[in-house]
Amino acid sequence: MSRNECCCCRNNTDVCLNQIMTEEAFDVTVVGSCMTDLVSQAPRLPKAGETIHGHKFFIGFGGKGANQCIQAARLGAKTAMVCKVGKDFFGENYIQNFKDNGVHTDFVGQTSDAATGAASIIVNDAGENAIVIVAGANMLLGGEELWGALPAVSRAKVLVCQLEISLQTSLQALRMAQENKVKTIFNPAPAIADLDADFYRASDVFCCNESEAELLTGSSVANVEEAHRAGQELLKRGCGSVIITLGPQGCVVVKAQGSSSKHVQTTAVPAVDTT
Repeated sequence: MSRNECCCCRNNTDVCLNQIMTEEAFDVTVVGSCMTDLVSQAPRLPKAGETIHGHKFFIGFGGKGANQCIQAARLGAKTAMVCKVGKDFFGENYIQNFKDNGVHTDFVGQTSDAATGAASIIVNDAGENAIVIVAGANMLLGGEELWGALPAVSRAKVLVCQLEISLQTSLQALRMAQENKVKTIFNPAPAIADLDADFYRASDVFCCNESEAELLTGSSVANVEEAHRAGQELLKRGCGSVIITLGPQGCVVVKAQGSSSKHVQTTAVPAVDTT
């Protein structure tokens, strides 16, 4: 083995990954998306070609991955985010928002090749919405960035992934985590019917809502009993355990070990805005 090679190096690089491994460990590392939400509130949704007056506008921080990471941080977990934003106003603000919430940002990359992901959202007075998402820099997060973030992935207690970035990147992140004995939680959202079978095998915890479970299994998931059946079907595909959330009905937890299934009830609350 030459000076420039070791068992964990790629492309004969001069710097061994073992040499750059940080001593810092994380409770939760999230590999996923960042979206800047541009939200307009109006009495109703406009028709095609129509301009209407709204009564409120605000800019928020969204994206399934970033939301999960910041929520974990607010609950007290030591978190790191692996993502990509643009070299623009929204990207700079997003990085600062992570820092303000105590999220480790060494693995948040910036690119000049695409804008920070953005979602244009219109919400009417009834709480209904219309949304246009431009993924932008999210889709440029790839294997090179994952290898650079290996310290955050390999030294985490839990890795969380979703599907708002490249499917290949999410799957690679899950595999990297499992290779390093890190527990994986996969949220298959936004769901696709022909999800690669390897996602199930790479998921220690496979967590989806009722509509996602219905799309993935091809069966109705409208109540607790149907969720139990869907959970068993997803377990057969290789998941370690399955959680299906059911809104006001709580959630169903199905574990491969012992084939146990449990309904966890919750307190119903009125939904204000699902965006």
